[in-house]
Amino acid sequence: MPELPEVETTKTSLTPLLGQQIIDIKVYQPKLRWVMPDDLDSLIDYTLDSVERRAKYLVLNFLPLSPNDGSAAVQTDTLVPRQLLVHLGMSGSLQQHSYGTEKRKHDHLIIVFKGANNTKSQLHYYDPRRFGSVLWHKDYGAKLLDHLGPEPLSNEFTADYLYQLIQRTDLLDFNADTIAISKAKSKKQPIARAIKSVIMEQQVVVGVGNIYATESLYLSGIHPATPAHQLSRAQMIVLVDHIKVILQKAIALGGSTLRDFTVADGQTGYFQQTLNVYGRQGEACPHCDTVLENIKLNGRASVFCPKCQPIA
Repeated sequence: MPELPEVETTKTSLTPLLGQQIIDIKVYQPKLRWVMPDDLDSLIDYTLDSVERRAKYLVLNFLPLSPNDGSAAVQTDTLVPRQLLVHLGMSGSLQQHSYGTEKRKHDHLIIVFKGANNTKSQLHYYDPRRFGSVLWHKDYGAKLLDHLGPEPLSNEFTADYLYQLIQRTDLLDFNADTIAISKAKSKKQPIARAIKSVIMEQQVVVGVGNIYATESLYLSGIHPATPAHQLSRAQMIVLVDHIKVILQKAIALGGSTLRDFTVADGQTGYFQQTLNVYGRQGEACPHCDTVLENIKLNGRASVFCPKCQPIA
């Protein structure tokens, strides 16, 4: 499944299309996780102004050509910005191809762009399993995005934030006495679920998928099944720092590229080549040579080193 680094890499790879005009749109299979809108062709004569990422969603921002841009077909009442909300699902990708490239079996949407000197190119939405989506942001943005937690690389995602959320306190003073008082007054119990499950919850923090959670916990020396509320603030600082470093490294390397994921320019990522423990159960720990073990947490493989990541 494309995770946050893969989606961020996809966002960056769309940069060459910025400012280019859409001249044709063809929908071949509208039935994805949700049915594609039947009016996507209304984006013809729009230009791609910018691309944003929220969690694992891409927001494509389009601006219409004005009559001064040479498009006589544009009417005054249609001169409004439009936004597409795109999710790549389990196996999807946005891939840029040269103009005239034929549709492949799992190309469900092809957008034709015209750039400088009238050069044309195609953007293909490719999704073999059809769990992705292409929707109007105005119709689905609030439903799909408003409940999400902070971005992991943002200033909002800190050790203090995660510790407070898990301990069910909004205290800014973290000495033991005040925390005990706060817990006694709170009606909510601290979160006791496995820390790996907690950091993978999108309401807690977005984009920390199985690969990156596994690697971050290994580097932090934290067993993935450790009850979240048992972690100290010091451990939380180490964990949050490693989550940020791991994701930044993955983005720099273009993502993990598990199975068939490629980005818009057809390139693949290389972060998988740097993995310490994910997918390596039965092999030797790169730090201490102990055999790596695997447990299932919420149905997901969780590889760890029993020596480097002991559980209390």
